[in-house]
Amino acid sequence: MEAYYYQHMNKTQQAAYHSLLKGVQDLETEIQLPQMDGESLYQVFFRMRLDHPEVFWLTGYKYKYYKDSPNLIFVPEYLFEKEKVREHQKAMKARVEKLVRPAVNLSDFEKEKYVHDFICENVRYDKLKKAYSHEIIGPLGQGVSVCEGIAKAVKVLLDALGVWCIIAICGNNPEKGIKYRHTWNVVKIGGVYYHLDTTFDNTLGKDGKEIRYDYFNLDDQHIFRDHEPLIAPAPACTDHDHFYYKEKKLSFTKQEDVYKRALQAAKKGKILTFHWRGGYFTREVFQELLELIRKAGKEKNKTALLQVNWAQAVIRLHYEEAQVEEEIWMEEANEGEKE
Repeated sequence: MEAYYYQHMNKTQQAAYHSLLKGVQDLETEIQLPQMDGESLYQVFFRMRLDHPEVFWLTGYKYKYYKDSPNLIFVPEYLFEKEKVREHQKAMKARVEKLVRPAVNLSDFEKEKYVHDFICENVRYDKLKKAYSHEIIGPLGQGVSVCEGIAKAVKVLLDALGVWCIIAICGNNPEKGIKYRHTWNVVKIGGVYYHLDTTFDNTLGKDGKEIRYDYFNLDDQHIFRDHEPLIAPAPACTDHDHFYYKEKKLSFTKQEDVYKRALQAAKKGKILTFHWRGGYFTREVFQELLELIRKAGKEKNKTALLQVNWAQAVIRLHYEEAQVEEEIWMEEANEGEKE
């Protein structure tokens, strides 16, 4: 697949990128690169890692200069000894091939959903942040990961399925209590770019009862309601017509539609997750929707339990028997990134 970040480098950086990639693929202990300052070297390392998450054994580096030399010596830091790396390489290759096999004949949208759902069903967010949790070996080999490992796994799987995908990364924001960078993906479906944050959906669906799609194919306007600005530029995502809930006719603009679908959920005892796009999702609007949800429950002698993702105007609800006390949880899909 296209090495997106490589395309946005100058010639010297691209030359270093090539040498660096080949060197770590060959598990070299020292790699000669063109002379550059420390920040430029970091950008080469950083962007090569975004383009190539399959290089899971490279975790850091040191470097050496020699006086009057036109080159520098890059000293990679590996997660495992060489023989162990080769064992894991073989295991990861077989694992990826096995995982993508059922999805090879699906549409790009269905492939995206297949990968998203695999992560949500099989990967547990690992707050301990072990070294392998930041790499594909965590989610694909151990079933645990942080956002970085999840985004890398999504890219590796979508690359294998022929779906254009890059890793997007934003900065921290101490003023908001966000101590860590957050990582997700940008995909191209039908020639159009969208944000896909599988980590946020994974943490929202942690009760295991239903996979969430609150962050499936968002545009820039919606993703940055609760994400910080990118620190590595990505393509603009301007289309919101293929947001998951809109695609599935679960994005409502009329209050009467909310009432009708809530009534069905109360009658059938099913979970209803929907998106509100009938104007700004204000406290007043939410209160109006809540009254309709209560009314639907009352007609079936049931009480509503709600989870609200305020930033994305998504409400998940189900009904219990009337004697249960109403509950409303305000969700924040920012697991482990804000403390």
